[in-house]
Amino acid sequence: MASKAYLVMDQGADFSATITLTDDAGNLINIKDFTGRSQFRKSYTSSNYKEFGISLDSNTSTITLTMNSANTANVVAGRYVYDLEVISSANVVSRLLEGILTVTPQVTK
Repeated sequence: MASKAYLVMDQGADFSATITLTDDAGNLINIKDFTGRSQFRKSYTSSNYKEFGISLDSNTSTITLTMNSANTANVVAGRYVYDLEVISSANVVSRLLEGILTVTPQVTK
């Protein structure tokens, strides 16, 4: 079962969220040879989506989701659903994180 996390993105600003992957005992999870993917949508059934940039660091067991300011400026302010999946070298897909993403409106343009 995926962990749940609430994310906030400021429209028009660079976005970055880093997740450290640990097991129930607090040990770092090995993510060597994994890739990742993450999308957000207005609803679970929406066909329109945006993708986060993903970087995985196997030394620190962290995954960082990113989106630059030019792209966040084009996201309509509001509430979205998102998830983060990793794919092993054996092509096994696991959902690690899911939740709500709130995009706050930009005033200065």
